[in-house]
Order: sequence, then C-alpha cells, then structure tokens
Amino acid sequence: MTYVILNSKPLIYLYTKIFNIMTNFRYRPKDNYINEANWNQLYVLTEHWKSDVLFYNDDLKFSHDLIDKYFLWISNKENIDKVQDIEINLLKVDKQCAALLKNINTHLHHIAELIEHPFLYNSQKFRIEHAQLEDDLAQFVKDFRNNRKDVFQITEHLIKREELIQQLEAV
Repeated sequence: MTYVILNSKPLIYLYTKIFNIMTNFRYRPKDNYINEANWNQLYVLTEHWKSDVLFYNDDLKFSHDLIDKYFLWISNKENIDKVQDIEINLLKVDKQCAALLKNINTHLHHIAELIEHPFLYNSQKFRIEHAQLEDDLAQFVKDFRNNRKDVFQITEHLIKREELIQQLEAV
C-alpha cells in the first residue's frame, strides 16, 4: 500500500472520518442482549465484530506506513524517542488485534456448533465467553484509539515541520 499525503488536510479528514466510525462503535443493542439473543443473532453480531477488527487491522497497516514514511524526516532526538514509543505501542496493538481476530474466529466456530448441535455445548459458558470477547474488543478499541491519536499527532507535527522547511527554502 502506498499513501501520498501532500499536506495535512487529507490526514485531518481521514482522522475525523475514522474517529466518527470509532465513536459510533456499538457492541450490542441493549444491556442484556447476550442473555436474550438467539444463536443466529449472536452469530451476526460476532460477524460484525470480525468485520470491525479487520478494518482496524487495515488501519494499523496504514499507521505503520505513516510512521515508516515520516520517520525518515525526524532529526530531533525527542521526536525519535516519541516515534519509537508509538511504534512499540503499535506493535502491541497489532498483537492484540491478531489475538482478537483469532478469538473471534474461534467464537464463530463455537456459535456454529451451538446452532448445529444445541445440546452438546454449555450455553451459559458460551455466553460468558461472548461477554469476555466483548470486553476484549472494548479494550482493544480503547488501545487502538489512543495509539491512533499518538500516530496522527506526531505525523501532523512532522508534516507541519516539513511545510515550514519548504516555505523557508522558498524565501
């Protein structure tokens, strides 16, 4: 994937769009949904979670690309340290994302088994697993947002610095 950012406006637009998607992230329609929903409804909900996590996974790749592109422009030691911290946190969020995706796929398999063979699995144990997966997803989204904010802040700083240098060279 190649991303070209000529100025900070596309970056700000993209950040705003992603922020709006993430702030509207909704896990379930109502508080007791896990206990009241049938297996097909929980399967559909979990498929939505999987779709969201795949989107976040693509976005994490974009974050890596941004950092890789702008890391070359950093000369200030303080900024280098910030970017390294962000990259370390980004790798942690990557691992979280991969583990979450694996757990969602396992969970989808469990739901499919419950639909096909309703008496072979403990439905209460499954619902506890579902609630834990939802909690894990909520923590992942929180960590993702924090990391995303950091990536955009340092990138925006570097873009502004680059624009200032170009303006000074033009004089």
